Amino acid sequence: MAALYAGYTLRGLAPAQNRPNSGIQGVEAERDSDHVVVTDSTRCVTLYKVSDQKPLSCWTVKQGHTLTGAAVYNARTQEYVAVSDRKVIRIWKEDDIILDKAFKATVSSDVWRVHCVAGGDPVVLFHRGAVRLLDSLLSAPQQPIEEVLSPEEAISWSTNIVTESQQFVIFTTEQKGDHFLYLQRLNPNSLQRYHLEREEPGLSPLSFSVSYRDKHIRLLYLYPNGHVYESVVSVRAPVPEEGAQALPLPRSLLLSLPVGEGLLQAASAQELDEAHVAVVGVPHPSAGSGKDFLCIWNTNFQTLQAGKEMAGKIYGQLWSFWNKLFIPHGKTFSVIPYDCPKSSLASALGKQRQSLTNDQVLELIKVRIQFILGSLAKHFIIKMLNKSVFNLLMQTAPVEEVQREVQLLLSRTDTQDLQTSVGQLASTLASRSLNDPAFYTPSSLVQLVHTRYLCHSVCPDLVLLALERKDYFLCQLCLQFFPDIPEVVTCASLIAQEHEAGLNGFSLADEEDRSDNLAEGGATAQRDNEKASAAEQMCPVGLHKAVLLYPASARLLRSNICTMLSNVLFLQYLQFVYLKFSHDACKPTQGLRSPSLTQVMDWMGLLLDAHFTVLVMTPDVKDLLLNLHRFVKSQVRFVSELGKIEGSLQELDKMALKRDVGQYSIEIIELF
Repeated sequence: MAALYAGYTLRGLAPAQNRPNSGIQGVEAERDSDHVVVTDSTRCVTLYKVSDQKPLSCWTVKQGHTLTGAAVYNARTQEYVAVSDRKVIRIWKEDDIILDKAFKATVSSDVWRVHCVAGGDPVVLFHRGAVRLLDSLLSAPQQPIEEVLSPEEAISWSTNIVTESQQFVIFTTEQKGDHFLYLQRLNPNSLQRYHLEREEPGLSPLSFSVSYRDKHIRLLYLYPNGHVYESVVSVRAPVPEEGAQALPLPRSLLLSLPVGEGLLQAASAQELDEAHVAVVGVPHPSAGSGKDFLCIWNTNFQTLQAGKEMAGKIYGQLWSFWNKLFIPHGKTFSVIPYDCPKSSLASALGKQRQSLTNDQVLELIKVRIQFILGSLAKHFIIKMLNKSVFNLLMQTAPVEEVQREVQLLLSRTDTQDLQTSVGQLASTLASRSLNDPAFYTPSSLVQLVHTRYLCHSVCPDLVLLALERKDYFLCQLCLQFFPDIPEVVTCASLIAQEHEAGLNGFSLADEEDRSDNLAEGGATAQRDNEKASAAEQMCPVGLHKAVLLYPASARLLRSNICTMLSNVLFLQYLQFVYLKFSHDACKPTQGLRSPSLTQVMDWMGLLLDAHFTVLVMTPDVKDLLLNLHRFVKSQVRFVSELGKIEGSLQELDKMALKRDVGQYSIEIIELF
C-alpha cells in the first residue's frame, strides 16, 4: 500500500497579500536524486541539495529583467538554460557568479519554455507552437520562426519526454473552449494534433501529467469537477500528412474525486506509476470541507491509500522526482517522500515461504497458476469481445461513425497489430460497400491503403469497388501500392476507363475542385493565356482516365504502350504533362503522386523509340511531333545560354556572406 512519509521544508515562500500563485515558476531535476533547480517567477534561480535543505548556488538577473521560463539543467554540457524577457536565452555554468556576464542570445520570437530531460537534447518551444533544438537555434538566433497555432490558440502546458528511439515535445492548447494535444516528434520531424473531448460546459483542465509506458504516451488530466481522465497515444502511430485535421483523442475515466461544495479551484494530479496518482488540493473523503490534502489514490481499485493535510493555501502546483513530491503551500515549499510498493501474490509467497511446509508451498503455487490462467483467459475473452464489437460496428454503424472509429484504430494500434487487422477491416468495408449502395467510406479506405499493409490478394474487392464507385483517386493508389494486381485486372480497369472516357477533350476549369487529389501530373496546371498553346490549355483525356494513364510501374507503362491505349493519345497526354511541368507555375510538388519531369521525358522517349516508324507515317502526328521538336529545341538553346554564365553563378554561390552588415548593405557585383 502507498505511503506518505514525514515531510520537511526546502525553503520558505515570500509573503505577499492576495498572491494568486506561489511565486515558484518551476522545479527541474538536476545531476542526481539529491539536487533540484528551483526558478522563481521573478528574477532568481536557485540550486538546492534536497537532503541538506539548503541552497548551493543562486543566480539573479538584473533589476528590470524577469525570468519568463523555468531554468533547466543540461546534463551533457553541465550547463543551465533559462529564458528572460520572453526572447533572451541565457546559458551558464555552476561556477558562474554573475548571471548577466554569462552567455545570452536574443531570438526573433517569444519563447514559451525550454525543456531538457535526461537522455535528450535541449529543445525550445515558442509561444506560437514552433519547436527548435537549442543548438540549432543558437547557430542562428534571428532565424525566422513559423507560426504553428491559429491566431486564437494559446499554449496552456508543455513537457518533454524521451523514448527508446525518439524525443517528443508535448504541449496542450486552448481555443474557444476546445483543448488540443500536440505531439512534436524530433526524429523524424513531424507534428500530430489531437482534439480532447469536452467536459461540462465552461470546464477546463486544471493540470496535465504525462508518462511513457509500453510504447504508449499516457496523458493524465484533472478537471474542476474531480474527474481524472487518461488518454493514450501510440508512439508508433502513422505520421500524418501535412495539414491533416486534428484526430479525436479518446479518454477513459480513471478517478472521480470528491470535490465537496462547488468545484475545485487550485488542484493538481501527478501520475506516480501505472497504478497510483498523487492529487493535491482535493478534500479528503472523510474530512470536513475547507481542508486541502495531499492524497495518493490507487487507480486499479479506486481507493485512497494515503493522505496528508496541507496547511495554508494550495496553489495547484505539484512536482515529482525520485519518490519525492515538491509542493508549495501557504508560506512553505515542502518536500514529502512517498512510496508506492507493488502488491502481488508473488511478494506474499516470498514473505511466507520460510514458515511454510513443502506441501503448503506447492498448494500456493497451484493457486497462483490457476490465478494466472484465469487472468489470461479473462484477458483473451475481453479481447475477443472487443474485436467482435468492433466488427459489428463496421458492419452496421453509419458512415461518420465508421470513419471516426477507423481513425482511432490507426492512431492507437501498434504496427504489429495493424498488420493483422487492416486486411480484415478493408475486406469488411469493401464487402459492405458493394452490398449497400448508400454506404461508402472513401477516406477510411484511403487511410488503410496508405498503411502499406494491404495488397490485392488480401482484399481483391477493393479495386472493383473503386471502379464501381468511380473513385479514381482510390484506384490510382491501388495501382500504385499493390504489387500483386493481376494483368487481367489492370487491363480490365484501363479498358473500362477508356470506354467511358472516350477521346473527348477535357477542360481544366471543369474539374478545378478535384484536381488537388487526382492526376496532379496533368490536371493541376493553370492556364497561361499569353504563352500557352491550345494543346497546353486542353487535356486530351478526361480526368479519371488521366489517373489511370499515370503509370505506377514499368509493367503498367508497357501495358499502355504495347496493347491498351492509342499511341497518339498517350503521346498527346505526355506532351500536355511535359508542357505544364516546364512552366514555373506548375512544378511537381514533393510528396504528391505526380510524375517528375524526368519521368515524363523517359516515358516520351520510350514511346517514340517503340513506335517511331508508325508515328512519323501518321499524318495526324506530324504537327504534334513538330511542336515537341520546337519546344525541346528552344529549351536546349536556353540551357546552353545558361552554361555560358555557369562559372559566374558558381562563384556567387561560393561567396561568404558577412556576419554583421548593420541595418542594410549595398553590394555591386560585376559579372562581365
